[in-house]
Amino acid sequence: MKEKIHPKYFKTTATCACCATYEIGSTLENIRVDICSACHPFFTGEQKLIDTAGRVERFKRKYAKVEIKPKPKPKSKGKPKKK
Repeated sequence: MKEKIHPKYFKTTATCACCATYEIGSTLENIRVDICSACHPFFTGEQKLIDTAGRVERFKRKYAKVEIKPKPKPKSKGKPKKK
């Protein structure tokens, strides 16, 4: 192997937003993450519900005033047909 081409490898801590810390090895010194296995819904089994009913009502209110216009008939191309 060539000398001096590999990055330095540190024993460091990874800190989550929920304040959980993990001792890991990495090429970065201090790592901060947004989510970990201690707070992720897949691992904890807790699921956060999103208010989809409120979104639908807001959509209906927003577009209740919009008037739907019929599509114009396409113009015929070419010569008219003989009867």
